[in-house]
This record gives sequence, C-alpha cells and structure tokens, in this order.
Amino acid sequence: MERVEAQLIADASGAARRRQGGSDGFVIPIAAGVATFAEPGSPLNKVAGLGFAGVPGAAELDEIEQAFAGRGADVQVELSHLGDPRVGALLTDRGYRLASFENVLGLLLGGDVEPVTPSGVEVRRSGEDEFDAWLDVVVDGFAHPDTQGVPSHEDFPRDALARAERDFAAAGVVRYLALRDAVPAAGASLRIADGVAQLAGSATAPAHRRRGIQSTLLAARLTDALAAGCDIAVVTTQPGSKSHQNVQRRGFHLLYTRAVLVKEH
Repeated sequence: MERVEAQLIADASGAARRRQGGSDGFVIPIAAGVATFAEPGSPLNKVAGLGFAGVPGAAELDEIEQAFAGRGADVQVELSHLGDPRVGALLTDRGYRLASFENVLGLLLGGDVEPVTPSGVEVRRSGEDEFDAWLDVVVDGFAHPDTQGVPSHEDFPRDALARAERDFAAAGVVRYLALRDAVPAAGASLRIADGVAQLAGSATAPAHRRRGIQSTLLAARLTDALAAGCDIAVVTTQPGSKSHQNVQRRGFHLLYTRAVLVKEH
C-alpha cells in the first residue's frame, strides 16, 4: 500500500511537470520510496514510501534536502509506523520534527457492497465538464473541516488544490460528484492500482453534512472497486476525525499510522 501511494504521488508529480511544459519539479527515488516536488505550495511536495527497503543513506538524504531547499520548500516525510524504525531515528537526528499523524484504514473486498440511498442524493462519476463544480464543493468542504479529531497540519490555497487535482486525474484518479436535491453537495476520488482501491479527495460542503452523503460516495466507490477486481480498499484520515468514524462504520479497520515529519529549509 505504501508502494502504491508513492507511485501515485510520483505519477501525479510527473503530470504536473508535463502540464507546465517542463519545470523545476523533480521525482527522486529513495529507498523504494519517492521524493517529489511539483510546484510551489503543491500537496504533492513530499517524501512517501520510506521504511520498507532499508535505511536511506546520508548522501541520498542530502540530495533530497538540498533539492527541496533549493526550491524554497520544507521537506515533509510521511513515514509508516510499520516501516524500519531506524528511518525515524535517522530523520530526527537530522533535525526533522514531528508535525502530525494520519491513519491508513483498510477493508477487504468480497461479496456485495451494501447500498446507501438517502433521499434526494445522487452520486455519479464526474467528468472534465464538471470539474469546476466538483472542485468548488470539495474545496468548500476542506475549507470548513470538522473540528473532531486531530486537525490537519496542512492548508492549501484553492488554485494549488485545483492544479493538484488535475494532476491526480492525469495519474488515473477518477472523480465522483454527489448531488443533494440536484445541488452539488460533496465530492470524492478513486484510484485503482495493483488490486488496491485508493479512496481520496472526499469532502462535503457544510450545508449538506449529516445527510449520509459520504456513506453514499463510499458505497459507490467500493462497488466500482469490487467490479474492477480490487482485493482491498484503503483510505487515509486524520486520527479520530468524522471521516475516520464514517469508514469504521462501513467495516474499515486501522492498518497503520503515518508520522508526518518536517525539516524546514
């Protein structure tokens, strides 16, 4: 799952570079993970997938830290607690600080997906012609997060999110739009790779919360993932958040936690 996540970040970052017609971005492999920089302020600027192929060498980390610093960016490492613990010790010795945590939950797929059909709610795949409507509602949801659980340490401007979402689409992510009484109410995303269904980009506008919309989006994506032959669905949430509770109610279990470690440039 960490390998699939790292590949998604690398593919989306590559799409960002193509979108810009060649840019100052980079994708650098490191110890079976990847370090990527798409553009200033992008959610794609991070290191993912470390801890499962040995400990990166000092020269490798020097290269990555210099690459981020040369672009005026901090280094953010998302490190699974199931990985080699020596990686975390090495990073803290190099001046990385703990910024946050995020949980990865999973659900084994098999049998039928229980449908969720709240009154007045419609969920459909969202094409390019609906991108702006999808983005508006997702950004609105992200801009007004639930206060339950551990708050996110990240906050991105709308234009950075818009560009990143287009890059994720180029990397194979499919968008879903939920309408309530014909009004865009929520959005979500799905990417399928190597039998893993990655559920992401899920947010509901404040006026439409507590209506079962996220459960409807979840059921729609799980149905498509099962039809595509996926073995497992995974989702990343803030610990103790409403999203965490929602997927647990659908049978997801906590698989592991990522520590988010940051080194300032």
